[in-house]
Amino acid sequence: MFKLLCVTNRRLCRGEFLQRVEALAAAGASGILLREKDLSPEAYQTLARQVQAVCQRYGTACILHSFAAVALELQATAFHAPLPVLRQMGEGVRSGFPILGASCHSVEDAREAQTLGCSYITAGHIFDTDSKKGLPGRGLDFLREVCACVDLPVYAIGGIGVENLAAVRQAGAAGACLMSGPMACGDVAAYWKSLQKAGEYHAL
Repeated sequence: MFKLLCVTNRRLCRGEFLQRVEALAAAGASGILLREKDLSPEAYQTLARQVQAVCQRYGTACILHSFAAVALELQATAFHAPLPVLRQMGEGVRSGFPILGASCHSVEDAREAQTLGCSYITAGHIFDTDSKKGLPGRGLDFLREVCACVDLPVYAIGGIGVENLAAVRQAGAAGACLMSGPMACGDVAAYWKSLQKAGEYHAL
């Protein structure tokens, strides 16, 4: 089943952050990737507890990001990090997460992530996006190449929206990660329905 993950960004959030997270979970998001890596570990842990509670109520996957010690303390089942962070983690720590993801930007990255024991990866950025101004998207051919080189679910990230979601699915991705749309849209339920229609996506 094609999945949609919401990547959080407090700075883009329209309205109160936890209310936005709850609205996304209620709308049927496959998962919430709590990416607030600018926070201190202590502040991130406080926020992560709250987001975990919201996700638990709706049966939505909660993926913690970057702060491995916090994720272990909170007994998180899913953890995501850039490859340099995963490289520094011992195998025993990495294996402590039933779901382990890595951000990949090349075929070589993807292969290394698989070697490190990841259960999924994100590949990007696929399309031009404001968060990567001046850097052109790597495109659908890149996405196809990454999908073909690993035996892992690949989630496309970067500049993905209603207008290109179907193309991402057709390229072989197992799902997509979205940030600005989920964080800033005016009507979460209506936005999510448009994604379902565009990607022939159905909630878990």
